Amino acid sequence: MGKVESSIKSEILRLARREVRGVYIPLRREVRAMRLRLSGLSKSFALLDRIAKEKLRQDESKKFQWEASTDEVKISRFTPARIRNLRQKLGLSQRDLAVLSGVTIGAIGLWEKGKFRPSTSKKAILVGLRKLGKRDVKKLLAAKAGEAPKPKPQARKVRAAKPKGRSRKPVMRKARRARRKA
Repeated sequence: MGKVESSIKSEILRLARREVRGVYIPLRREVRAMRLRLSGLSKSFALLDRIAKEKLRQDESKKFQWEASTDEVKISRFTPARIRNLRQKLGLSQRDLAVLSGVTIGAIGLWEKGKFRPSTSKKAILVGLRKLGKRDVKKLLAAKAGEAPKPKPQARKVRAAKPKGRSRKPVMRKARRARRKA
């Protein structure tokens, strides 16, 4: 009886394994295919995400089209008072205007005093700034400040500390005297 019972058990076990294999192998193939598809989708999503972020950055930069055309620059007339009034109207300091226009603070001061005139490229920037409001200019200034790399602080040179008390000279003199006597 034991032999028949063990043979039935082994046959049931063999048939169960066969059924499980019949279901398991196709499922395994499906899971593998789904993983490959998911991997491809995640890669394409990352690519699309990167493209969308780049597009947003481009749209943001296009939003502030603050440089003027050559025709507008030729027509515009800038006097020192108009440059100063533009700066004050936008709530900018000379430093801020210098950062936006890409010149030094001294150049802005000379423009406002009438000693020098802005070049045509700088004039285009000033004409473009006329079109913007205070908020837009502040955003633009913040974006410009974020772009500019901050200079690294330079290490200060440390001088060697002088020894306190007596200097070495008297000690050296004593050593020389001792050598002479010997």
